[in-house]
Amino acid sequence: MYRSLSDQWSRRTVLRAGALSVLAGAVRRVPAVDAAEQKKLRAAFIGVGGRGEANIGGLAPHVRIVAFADADERRAAPLYKKYPDVPRYRDYRQMLERHHRELDIVVVSTPDHTHACAALAAIRLGKHVYCEKPLAHSVYEVRSLVGAARGAKVVTQLGNQGHSSATIRMFREWIEAGAIGAVRTVHAWCSKVHCAIPKLHLLTERPPVPPELDWDSWLGPVPERPYHSVYLPGAWRDWSAFGCGTIGDWVCHVVDPVVWALDLGAPETVRAVETDRFDPAAHAETFPFGSHIEYRFPAAGTRGAVTLHWYDGTVKPPRPPELEPERQLPNIGALVVGERGTIVYGSHGASSPRLIPESRMREFKPPEPRWPRVAGHHEDFIEAIRTGRPAGSSFDYGGPLTEIALLGIIAQRFPGRLLRWDGAAGRFLDPPAANALLKPEKPRPGWPIG
Repeated sequence: MYRSLSDQWSRRTVLRAGALSVLAGAVRRVPAVDAAEQKKLRAAFIGVGGRGEANIGGLAPHVRIVAFADADERRAAPLYKKYPDVPRYRDYRQMLERHHRELDIVVVSTPDHTHACAALAAIRLGKHVYCEKPLAHSVYEVRSLVGAARGAKVVTQLGNQGHSSATIRMFREWIEAGAIGAVRTVHAWCSKVHCAIPKLHLLTERPPVPPELDWDSWLGPVPERPYHSVYLPGAWRDWSAFGCGTIGDWVCHVVDPVVWALDLGAPETVRAVETDRFDPAAHAETFPFGSHIEYRFPAAGTRGAVTLHWYDGTVKPPRPPELEPERQLPNIGALVVGERGTIVYGSHGASSPRLIPESRMREFKPPEPRWPRVAGHHEDFIEAIRTGRPAGSSFDYGGPLTEIALLGIIAQRFPGRLLRWDGAAGRFLDPPAANALLKPEKPRPGWPIG
């Protein structure tokens, strides 16, 4: 047995995982590999339904697929049918135990609560890691991943695919060219609702675990709790034990362009201005119907201080007076307000950016491109591995970006209270009680998160 994995997992855990994997059909015929395939980087995928399917599709032209792991065979079924000869596992730990010598890359596309334990296991084996957003479920986990990746000197990429778009580069070029002058305020939003308050009463039920689901592996580091169908498939983002709500789902897409273009760094304060129908004690298992979170970023270099307003769900951003009456704001996007104008853009890398009103856009002469374009987010990750350079949204960048969302979630638990944040120290200066939310409960044995 491979030593470093044995140090993390008990013999009983590994044997149990092995038994589950055999039952899941892990032992299967492996076809011969031709010379062209032999030259490709070798990858394993943890989580193959949902975003996992998209990541497999994006990376398949560039890698040789070695193995799959997914605790829920219902979600994995389409990919398993498409790749019948690829070994499959319910427990990713057993997959890594068996295949780690065959791997260059591990791709993590699981629910948020298992990002850290899966990515850390891969990093500690010296594998390059692509991890879906948000990077992790807590600030503690984010910093564990960033530190581990630096120490192992592996290439990493956060799955906020808009960071590799042409439009995010265009947006930054506009800002740097002074298209709207110095930026002082940003309004960013997503109208999606990830709130399970109407379902809380269902948690007293005890439905049976579907035979296609390994509930223990799906639960991962989270303290024991009974299975319920309200958690999965697909609904886990509504529950604080497993997901990060709307803010965790979308900040990494919508706020990414301004964080990158303005080099925002860490906020110094964060405050939940509004949380719709939310009681932090009674509704601790989930998130508000909507919220307005205000962040203040200190001045840095030649840039002045910036206030970022985040709105989600039922809470909407203000309509800018310069927006034409016949136009509507997108359901997901941002308004970037400068001293001499305003830019509006959509999600995923500042899609469809434009100055408002339209007359300003018609007069605007875009600057010459200066930020190199890339072929795509998966391609950027592969090229970074081959050249030894950092990927565009490495954990060094994606970690602090994720922390912005996670701090907003903590602010939701202290409605109206101003939270003072020391980013360098990784702690709240006030109120001290908020520091208890930086790290999750002690993980279950066998599922290390730090």
